[in-house]
Amino acid sequence: MRLKLLACEILHREITALAVNLPHQVDIEFLPQELHVIGRVRMKKRLTEYLATVDEDAYDAILLGFALCSNGIVGLSANKIPLVVPRAHDCITLFLGSRQRYQDHFFAHGGTYFLTTGWFEHNNAFDEEERYGIDMLSYYSKIALIEMGVEPPGNTFEQQAQKIAEERHWEYEKLTGDLSLLRRFINGNWNEDFLIVPPGKSIRASYDDDVIELAPD
Repeated sequence: MRLKLLACEILHREITALAVNLPHQVDIEFLPQELHVIGRVRMKKRLTEYLATVDEDAYDAILLGFALCSNGIVGLSANKIPLVVPRAHDCITLFLGSRQRYQDHFFAHGGTYFLTTGWFEHNNAFDEEERYGIDMLSYYSKIALIEMGVEPPGNTFEQQAQKIAEERHWEYEKLTGDLSLLRRFINGNWNEDFLIVPPGKSIRASYDDDVIELAPD
């Protein structure tokens, strides 16, 4: 099986670490994290453009390494080959390993802002808030650093996360991540945790525990 993976760059370290032991060929392309902040319509347009660049005759399926993410994937459709997407509200599900773990933490610890290696390397939400003088993060009251086991040697991410929490007078927590969901995704072990979009079908939000589903004809 040969697969094409289009994934958000915030997953770069996790996916490249898993790619070492893949059972088949996966051609990986990372897309800018900024897609998440350009709005639903523009995000869908950009993702549609990226999908159109894939030579579908060369692959058995396209993997889309994005979650529901501001509804930016809603309306995307499969053309000649299936499109496979994780059932996840946002990428934190992918870092925690399951929808259930994410939901349990979300309801038990509302107002948590999650950080990962990819966040430090590709995200600038706090810089943008200071730059534009807007309070983008007023909902949050806690920082949770998710350690995935792929952090670079000598990194200072934990110290940085603790500093952010201290400066904002937020709580701080460190969680151990889980690569199992991402591993099944890129290994081709797709079960109910993934939506397989057949050619000619498209994605819509399901507004339930499945997160996304096939749009009706």
